[in-house]
Amino acid sequence: MILQSLVKYYEILAEDENSDIPRLGYSRTGVSYALNISKDGELLGVIPLKVPGENGKKMVPQRMIVPEQEKKSVGIKSNFLCENSSYILGTDNNGKPERTRNCFEAFKELHNKILKNVECAEAKSLLNFINKWDIDNAASHVELKDYLEDIYTGANIVFRLDGGGYIHQNKTILKAWEEYKNNSEGSKRMQCLDSGEYANVARLHPNIKGVRGAQSVGAAIVSFNDRAYESYGREKEQGLNSPVSEYAAFAYTTVLNNMLSDNAHKQYLGDTTVVFWAESPKRYYQDFASMFIDPDEFKDGDNSKFERDKGAAAEVKLIFEKISNGAARGDYLSGFDKNVKFYILGLAPNAARLSIRFFIMDSFGGFIEKIARHYEDLCMEKQFQDEQDLFSLWRLLNETVSPKSNDKAASPILSGAVLRAILTGSPYPAALFNSVMVRIRAEHSINHYKAAIIKAYLLRNSNKYKEVLTVSLNEQSNNRAYVLGRLFAVLEKAQQDASDGQLKATIKDRYFTSACATPASVFPILLRLSQHHISKAEYGKANDIKVSRILDMLDIEQNPIPAHLSLEQQGVFVLGYYHQKNALYKKNN
Repeated sequence: MILQSLVKYYEILAEDENSDIPRLGYSRTGVSYALNISKDGELLGVIPLKVPGENGKKMVPQRMIVPEQEKKSVGIKSNFLCENSSYILGTDNNGKPERTRNCFEAFKELHNKILKNVECAEAKSLLNFINKWDIDNAASHVELKDYLEDIYTGANIVFRLDGGGYIHQNKTILKAWEEYKNNSEGSKRMQCLDSGEYANVARLHPNIKGVRGAQSVGAAIVSFNDRAYESYGREKEQGLNSPVSEYAAFAYTTVLNNMLSDNAHKQYLGDTTVVFWAESPKRYYQDFASMFIDPDEFKDGDNSKFERDKGAAAEVKLIFEKISNGAARGDYLSGFDKNVKFYILGLAPNAARLSIRFFIMDSFGGFIEKIARHYEDLCMEKQFQDEQDLFSLWRLLNETVSPKSNDKAASPILSGAVLRAILTGSPYPAALFNSVMVRIRAEHSINHYKAAIIKAYLLRNSNKYKEVLTVSLNEQSNNRAYVLGRLFAVLEKAQQDASDGQLKATIKDRYFTSACATPASVFPILLRLSQHHISKAEYGKANDIKVSRILDMLDIEQNPIPAHLSLEQQGVFVLGYYHQKNALYKKNN
């Protein structure tokens, strides 16, 4: 299903006249330099092709469509018209001169084979260069000396005819390349698992590049290179263990590499790289999803770090405003085709292979509705005005990590489970709630984000506490855990008022964890202390009235201050404390 969806998306893009997706036999790769050669094959100069990266500082290889790149491991196999210095120049700094010489000979043999009968100036000049090039003196060539250090890092190189264009773009040469590809032998015909048709099977699938943490040369989704992974009777036959046609292998890897090279439309979640697409050539859907998944794009007003479709940006901003204002969820689905199929794929590195963390299919409308529900569940009164009303999944997961930890990344397993819950509308994983409660007990701090996570978790996972799972304080609720949380906030305020702001630590720093888990052991002490604080404060009577009103909400016959609270009840206690503290702060202002 994953490969079929990717192949279908490739075909949608291939039919779109505005798309620059490579066709069969070609691939898009980063190119750093072009060798400018004369008609006689003389090297006239080196043309740098790197362009500024997205941050505008680091220079990165320019993405170009070139003849399909071969999948390499330890063997020697040359690409056509685009290669590194080992193959094109016969020089590198790998310390293996014999292997480097063999690489150049492989490059020379391939190009002589394909171009020997091609009648055009570009083909003849390239063959002149290859057949005349002196690899023994390559490193000392006057035109290369200023670029060798960077070229030796594995930079891809193409050719340009002096006074003309890039040789890899010449139509006559490309026609010869396509004939060579079509006449290549050695493929076995089998039934393709993607299309169901009999076709030539790809023994090796092209590498997938751009997954965070994976090997720089790329990694494979489909790969069999060990006896433990092979099927009976398919020893050493690689891709024949799960036959995928050469066309399907090219299509799914090409479109996946295309998406992974586009930083504007992929997200990172722990060790997982997330890509998403709709069955449409319009960029609108990917722009919409990117901004909707990551509200941080709007934290600096309307300035996104990526260029976005203006219609999509306006629609997302409108939806966020509706969520913040409590609009009905059905009002969100307006400016797009909600029936378009939408896919989300999570990839994680696993040595030379890639792991599929998750693959989720839905309509685009369903996707928007489920994420909108997630933001609704998280909606919580802010502590400070500069906090965001809606925050990203990455910000949410940061609350599960200790600020003192050297590794600031959230658990990849938890990250995947949370995203899956969001995208399917299922309950959040218990590990999310447990991790946040652990951080609260350790840090004695409840911020806007932690309170929002607790509210969202309890809304989806429990039906017992809905009356207190509100955006702000519910003064009418007599839920025991919630009332005790409110009481603790008022007792803390009474202590602060009595000290005129001179306290280095409050009762929260010493008693909060115990009050939350075992209230019967702590609250009698706190209530006795409060009388001292109330009598000492200038406006202690106001706090005394608040304490009395909150105590009146506890049913004296129903064990008002229990010995223990369950973990979920502790979450409700935290919400009561957070809501009451915010209310006290607002009234003081």
